[in-house]
Amino acid sequence: MAGHSQFKNIMHRKGAQDARRAKQFAKVIREITVAARSGMPDPASNPRLRAAISAAREVNMPKDTVERAIKKATGAGGGEDYVEVRYEGYGPSGVAVIVEALTDNRNRTASDVRAAFSKYGGSLGETNSVSFMFQRLGVVTYAAAAASEDDMLEAAIEAGAENVASTADMHEITCQVESFFAVRDALESRFGEPESAKLDWRPENSVSLDEDSARSVLKLLDVLDENDDVQNVYANFDLPEDVAEKLSA
Repeated sequence: MAGHSQFKNIMHRKGAQDARRAKQFAKVIREITVAARSGMPDPASNPRLRAAISAAREVNMPKDTVERAIKKATGAGGGEDYVEVRYEGYGPSGVAVIVEALTDNRNRTASDVRAAFSKYGGSLGETNSVSFMFQRLGVVTYAAAAASEDDMLEAAIEAGAENVASTADMHEITCQVESFFAVRDALESRFGEPESAKLDWRPENSVSLDEDSARSVLKLLDVLDENDDVQNVYANFDLPEDVAEKLSA
């Protein structure tokens, strides 16, 4: 199983769900804050804000919490001033790692991220030092019940998507970043709100890990993901099924 999604699945089995939920809320609120300030506070006129609200629904954030975050971001004072920062480096076993953050203190975040890489056997690199090993894509997912495979494929092609991968559980539609909002909106008008819609980093090639290496890599990613400033962590590793089962036990 591939890097980040499997990493998330393993993390979600660890327990401490209340703490995890609070951190998820905090991260989504930061994205709502940045999105609301980057455009209109009306989601219909602000595609990034619509995506942030969709992310809020994914973590079951109450509607009034979302509305308060938008009002705070667009009101007098506006609360904290976050900037977007991306860090890149290598983890244990040469695994490439991309870290996306929203921070109100670049020095603090850079120091924390660098310390995490150093402590857990990695090294922080320069911007673009590993991103060339990934594709930046728009990814929209629907439950399998939302449409037949043929209907989803036809709609996705008409909307300008590049690929549709359908399984017994879900449809995953991928597209170029420039087409993301148009594809998402076209599919939403036909099939309703998607399960998720986001920009993603997908590795071109993956490093297969044994159990010991996987534990080291997952520890680094876990520490990074726990950082309040970090929004997303991506890595180009692959876990064989037997290793994934042992780590999930």
